[in-house]
Amino acid sequence: MIIKRKREMQPEVYTASLNDIMFFLLLFFLIVSTLVNPSVIQLVLPKATANVQKMSKQTINISIKEDPEGLRYYLNDLPIALPHIQPTIQQMVANTSDATVILRADRTIQLQDLVSVLDIGHQLHVKMILATQKE
Repeated sequence: MIIKRKREMQPEVYTASLNDIMFFLLLFFLIVSTLVNPSVIQLVLPKATANVQKMSKQTINISIKEDPEGLRYYLNDLPIALPHIQPTIQQMVANTSDATVILRADRTIQLQDLVSVLDIGHQLHVKMILATQKE
């Protein structure tokens, strides 16, 4: 009598799906690595007990309007003469580190009048924004 032996099963690892998994892991790490900012350095800063002045963001509005009497300058909706603009702005931005001046000018004024106010902002190292109207 011939007795057939059962064939013993050999364990196998199917690698067909393993390639797909490795491909998705590679894509995941490539995408995540582009989102991470490598130049970020986390620091624990020292603490101080002295009074620190709060530096706040400040917005200053300057408007230039042409009347029949001539040009009118307004600083935060208050009339002001051109020679007084620079010292007033300098005094306003003395306590802030990030001041922005929004310049609103009538379209009928001369370019030189606009440039003179822009030059004041340049001398004071203040960020100047020219306000426009959408057509």
